[in-house]
Amino acid sequence: MDLKNDFSLQDKVIIVTGGTGVLGEAFINGIAKAGGTVGVLGRNEKVADERVASIKNSGGKAIALIADVTKEDQLNEAKKKAIDEFGKIDGLVNAAGGNMPGAIVQPDQDVFDLNFKALNEVMNLNLFGTLLPTQIFGEALKNNGKGSIVNISSMAPQSVITKVLGYSMAKSAIDIYTRWFAVELGKRYGDKIRMNAIAPGFFLTEQNRTLLTNEDGSLTERGNLVTKKTPFDRFGNPDELIGALVWLLSDASKFVTGTIVNVDGGFSIFSGV
Repeated sequence: MDLKNDFSLQDKVIIVTGGTGVLGEAFINGIAKAGGTVGVLGRNEKVADERVASIKNSGGKAIALIADVTKEDQLNEAKKKAIDEFGKIDGLVNAAGGNMPGAIVQPDQDVFDLNFKALNEVMNLNLFGTLLPTQIFGEALKNNGKGSIVNISSMAPQSVITKVLGYSMAKSAIDIYTRWFAVELGKRYGDKIRMNAIAPGFFLTEQNRTLLTNEDGSLTERGNLVTKKTPFDRFGNPDELIGALVWLLSDASKFVTGTIVNVDGGFSIFSGV
């Protein structure tokens, strides 16, 4: 085994949806540092362009792909742009996702009066915003004859996290989708195309920052509950997801498929007692 080459992403073209987000920024920078060429896919053109410029200024290769992961026509345009520029696609990271206030069930709300519109929107973004890019960019992987797909799961499917019903349902579906699709890929393409997932623990993002921290940086009640159930007694740093991501995208994990890798500081294994 050649560790240096097996863990390298040199000459691999990797598309990262949600590449304009907080975790997405760590993903694209990690891929670039591992030698990969990055397609920074997101809706925020200004941020995408800035991140592409930063990678290029550091000697890497990247392209901005402006698209909504729930819009098939926009994803097809992004795929065409990436292939026109680099000739192929070797990997996909489905990092687009998130929550919205209407899909959060507060303790004082009637549990029999759920906001179905908001729940549908969260399910559509997180679940079908993963399936649709996989269908579109996966075709390029199939034509390339090889590739790795990495989905982003969560702690939510592994035990109940209060309030976040829509997000929990969507991420639970991502877990079974990852396993199901990995089996189907294996049966059709052997070890050539793989699908795995990363399940992050609690990382501060723009979407959860106000839930977990106060304006002065101190922890909210919910933030304290999270850290108390995390043996490392802290939130994760986005850069701490890079190692697992690069491993799953690289040839070092070529016998790994259908696996969900926890990167959580021990949150998933601790009962709290």
